[in-house]
Amino acid sequence: MTSSSGQLKRLKPLYQLAVNNILAVVAVPLAAAVVLKAAELGHEEILARARALPPAHLFLAAFVPAAAAVVYLMLRPRAVYMVDYACFRTSPNCRVPFATFLEHSRVWPGFEERSVRFMTRLLERSGLGEETCLPYAQHYIPPSRDLESSRAEAELIIFSAIDDLLAKTGISPQDIDILVVNCSLFAPTPSFTDMIINRYKLRKDVRNVHLSGMGCSAGLISVGLARNLLQVAPKGAHALVVSTETITPNYYMGQERAMLLPNCLFRMGGAAVLLSTSGAKARFRLARVVRTLTGAQDGAYHCVYQEEDDRGNVGINLSKDLMSIAGDALKANITAMGPLVLPASEQLLFALSFIARKVLSGRIKPYIPDFRTAFEHFCIHAGGRAVIDELQRSLTLSDEQVEASRMTLHRFGNTSSSSLWYELAYVEAKGRMRKGDRVWMIGFGSGFKCNSAAWECIHPAANADGPWATCIHRYPVDIPDVLKH
Repeated sequence: MTSSSGQLKRLKPLYQLAVNNILAVVAVPLAAAVVLKAAELGHEEILARARALPPAHLFLAAFVPAAAAVVYLMLRPRAVYMVDYACFRTSPNCRVPFATFLEHSRVWPGFEERSVRFMTRLLERSGLGEETCLPYAQHYIPPSRDLESSRAEAELIIFSAIDDLLAKTGISPQDIDILVVNCSLFAPTPSFTDMIINRYKLRKDVRNVHLSGMGCSAGLISVGLARNLLQVAPKGAHALVVSTETITPNYYMGQERAMLLPNCLFRMGGAAVLLSTSGAKARFRLARVVRTLTGAQDGAYHCVYQEEDDRGNVGINLSKDLMSIAGDALKANITAMGPLVLPASEQLLFALSFIARKVLSGRIKPYIPDFRTAFEHFCIHAGGRAVIDELQRSLTLSDEQVEASRMTLHRFGNTSSSSLWYELAYVEAKGRMRKGDRVWMIGFGSGFKCNSAAWECIHPAANADGPWATCIHRYPVDIPDVLKH
């Protein structure tokens, strides 16, 4: 059995080479046959046969392909590029080591000792490190959750990320045509888009949208929305996408265990991304955005649910079925993404496996497509240790391929929708990104949603400047087994 498996592994590269280049395999013999036939007939015979054709046939032979090409070029979607991105750089004075977090929890009388013990166990198994950060308001005892503090956190993160992005790209705020911001749990009036327009004095005709309540996958929803808006904007327009989550007003102060988990996992963070339909100075090309929503099912809809506990404390209730529901959403998403990105060899194996399972009534294991043949880098939402473990297992990824996700969770915690950009920054800071490399971003969010985006690198980062600049030399770090398994 082992020998047979080894032989199949050795034959697979040959199979992939043949199937993935099937057009060349078929076209080369056909072209050779045409050339040989033309040489046999001679140019005079070919011209004579062409003159014998009716003029209408000659016209159609030339006009139809040309017209089809023109229609295709006019109707195909414009290519969308990422000019650059920037992540919020956390400050050391916001750092919350485990000891500090637990001491504050014990001192505040609102938490019972059993809740503190529960959060201690969660932190020990979370995969977070000692340098994650919480906003200033949560360093008080008890934590402050007022509107002013919440706005202060949002402004600090959003303005810092945008300032870095504008400095990196050299673009003027007046050149921004579209603005999309996502923040799930804090939606003040005026909105975040109004706040940005006021701060940077954007044009009066800027198209702007503030997305709320969309969960941790909202960053890719914002990218997809900006892509669609760019299709109807003038050629070369710019779209600014900002992703963040405001932690200050959402700290849970009750005793329900299912609602204490976000306190331990979520940390401050944010990212700003500049998209355009102009490829000038672009660093990545957006290849695909695929969204999967399972909210029609009651279990999926309620698995990440904001509610009040018996004492009136508001928090996010995470269902015990969350990982199972996330796995189903992932399967639906990769089923939609697979045909768009996988090479022909993997699609053929998947199709044959599907047919065999139908014929044999599911008595054989389904074939899991090898997405490593379609992507060089994977940015999996750093929602928690269990999320990363599940995706690594489902997609049969190596430890190195999920390293960016694990290290982002360790250094920054779960920064919600912006975590994918910290992971991309990690890959670039490590110098692993190459021109032509493909990146798969996968995000999960309430609803329940699984969204993904595929990017192709045009110009890798010239240096490690970014959120990892001061610590990349220390990573990757070893995560003890108690944290990893």
